[in-house]
Amino acid sequence: MVSLLDIIGPVMVGPSSSHTAGACRIGLLTRALCGDTPERALIELHGSFAKTGEGHGTDRALVGGLLGFEPDDGRLRDALALAEIAGMVVTFATVKLRDVHPNTARLTVERDGQKVVVVGSSLGGGRIAVCEIDGLPVDLSGEYPTLVIVAPDQPGTLAAITAELAADGVNVATVRVSRNRPGGVALHLYELDDPPEPQVVALLAELPAVRTVRLLERVS
Repeated sequence: MVSLLDIIGPVMVGPSSSHTAGACRIGLLTRALCGDTPERALIELHGSFAKTGEGHGTDRALVGGLLGFEPDDGRLRDALALAEIAGMVVTFATVKLRDVHPNTARLTVERDGQKVVVVGSSLGGGRIAVCEIDGLPVDLSGEYPTLVIVAPDQPGTLAAITAELAADGVNVATVRVSRNRPGGVALHLYELDDPPEPQVVALLAELPAVRTVRLLERVS
């Protein structure tokens, strides 16, 4: 089935839904994982993003997303200058990644001594897919409110988290868990029908096995 969005594209600042709107949403999702506007950002462009990104505004769109601008925000055109005003140090580079979409960027952002690395692709029509967070494989579209939880890879963690969500009436659309090694660190993604109340996120953060919890609002 083809949607109207696939035909006419998203509401956005142009010129390209894949190079601009999608790139902006990758930046927005990375900002959410970081917790706010990063202090530093290394943006590495792969494939088509590297070849034509500057002309299509990909650089400004990614930075605009990191600043919290939506794809239809006119400030995207001035995002590089606005990042400098905001005190965000941005560095661009090119990179060759394996087994990824041609429109892909790797963003390494830092804030308050914490670092997040995100590999995200723009699929066209403003749609995105994040395939890696902090070196762990994921499959994140940004189309649902999503809980991103880091926890030790140990028995019972998934059950404890889903039990808490069920007790608070939160309906889970999908669950994906990846880990760096058996018994190491696991990254949990819970796509939800609706965003949970702040107190639910706080309760999850208090679970003994949970290290960090981040709620991502819809970005697509």
